[in-house]
Parts: sequence; C-alpha cells; structure tokens
Amino acid sequence: MRESNFKVSVIIPVFNEEGCLKIIANKLLGILNDYPDFELLFIDDGSNDNSLAILKELHSTNKKINFLSFSRNFGHQNALRAGLMYASGNCIITMDGDMQHPPELIPELVRKWNEGFDIVYTIRKDGSRTSILKRVTGWSFYKLMNSLSDISFEQGEADFRLLDRRAVMELRRFGENAIFFRGMVKWLGFRQAGIEYTPQERVWGTTRYSGKKMFSLALSGITGFSIKPLRISSLIGVVFALFSLLYGFYSLYIKFFTDRSVEGWTSVFFMVTFIGGIQLIILGIIGEYLGNLFIESKKRPNYIISESSIE
Repeated sequence: MRESNFKVSVIIPVFNEEGCLKIIANKLLGILNDYPDFELLFIDDGSNDNSLAILKELHSTNKKINFLSFSRNFGHQNALRAGLMYASGNCIITMDGDMQHPPELIPELVRKWNEGFDIVYTIRKDGSRTSILKRVTGWSFYKLMNSLSDISFEQGEADFRLLDRRAVMELRRFGENAIFFRGMVKWLGFRQAGIEYTPQERVWGTTRYSGKKMFSLALSGITGFSIKPLRISSLIGVVFALFSLLYGFYSLYIKFFTDRSVEGWTSVFFMVTFIGGIQLIILGIIGEYLGNLFIESKKRPNYIISESSIE
C-alpha cells in the first residue's frame, strides 16, 4: 500500500480544444475531489483558438487548475514532457483532452498504483464505431513497432497512463529531442500493469492525429529504440551483392560456353532500376538516423513556455 496522504496530478496536452476544456475540467474535478490532494495541469501546445483564454479563466476560478502555454506548436510528445517536468504529484496521470480517454478510469488507475504498481498503462479496445481505416492503421502501427524496435508493445497501448513519481524522475533524465513516451515508459521497467478501456466519442472537434503524424511517431520510436533497420539494410545489401555476383557468373557462362547471344537490355534495365531503388531506400534509412544525430547535436530546447500559471 502507498502512503494515505498523496497527491494526484493529471496532465492534459491540448491543441485547439476550446470546446472540450470546461467539460473535461468539470468532469475531472468531480472525480479528483475524492483524493487528499490533486492538480490539473493543462499544456497548451500553441493553440490558435480560445483554448488559452479558457485555461486562464479556469485557473482564476480554481487554483488547482494550472496551465503551461507554448510559444508555438511543439507537438504532443513535448507537451507530455513539459507536463512531467512541472507536475508535483505522487502519482501522475497523462491523458488527452478530447474525452476519448475516459476520466472514470482514473480511480482504477490509482487503485492499481496503491497496490504497488509503478506504471499503470491503458490498452485501447476499439468498439464497433471505430472506422476500419483507424483499426488498420492502429494495428499496422503496433505491428511495425514490435517488428522493428527492441521494445514489445501490446496492441492498442495509449498515452493514457499513471506514473509513480520515481518513474517520472527517471523520465526527466531523458534529454533526446525525438522522444517517444510509449517506448520510454516500456524501456524504464519497474512494476507495470495494463487496464483495458473502450474510447468514448469526442465531445468536440475532430482528431488531429493524422496518418502522417502516426507514421512519424512510429519512425521516431523505431529509430530511437533500435538499429534493426540498419541491420536489415546491411542484410539486403549482402543478398543483392551475392545475387549480382551469381548473375555475373551466369552471363560469363552464357557468353563463353554457349552459342546463345546475351541480348540483356531488358534484364539489365530491370536490375539497374530495381537495385537503384533498393539503394535509395537504404540511403533513406541511413539518412533518418543521421538526421536524428544532426538534430540532437544542436541541443536546442524541446519547447519554449510563453505563459504559465505555475509560480
């Protein structure tokens, strides 16, 4: 059992969520009032609607509601990073601000934490209302991550999770730019438990996590936690080098030991373009790793806070 007098922090990244903020704040206040102490920490990720004004209004009516506002959009992962840096609770919960992560699950997360688990993550179970495209892209994302990274994910793991403070203190030590929190949390170890949930309907707006962003997130996770793509590239290079050598011997045999002339234009054209395409793919993979090293070498800040309610 954990200590009885504890504080719960809830971190909520928001980007143009003006229609959701008061709804989720009121919902969370009704749940968190049952705990000894709590705080809500909204991270405004460079919204260009009225989100910041609403957050200021919420803070003025309840000092347990705080906010950080970025100078521009730095991305969801950096919003989570900032929240973890500033949250002061004994257990810290991260969730989205569109109400698809059900606040009613928070008592179950805290109960698991009180049982001694340091990390309690959630597993999204898509209902019948989830589109086929969403299911396919989600399945592909986790399949790709498990195949090419050195970390194993359960299908549907979400950024809705509870972290014990000592796990958060370890996460604060991570300084890389291309951060992928689902991978970081898995990499930490500690005692972890999973809870299934069915996502709720968005109360306002549309999703902003496009297929392009999902692909970028997967790429960050793969290149950040594994060099398997580089090894696969090396293996492909070796295979094609052997194939080319065998094809060369075959061509010499046809030329010197048979009467058949080697026309060769079609096969040569095909081999040159095909191998050229493979080389470009391999160069692209190498470029991703080199690009990450280039960005990391600059040591730029991960985000810039323009306004904050935290003293």
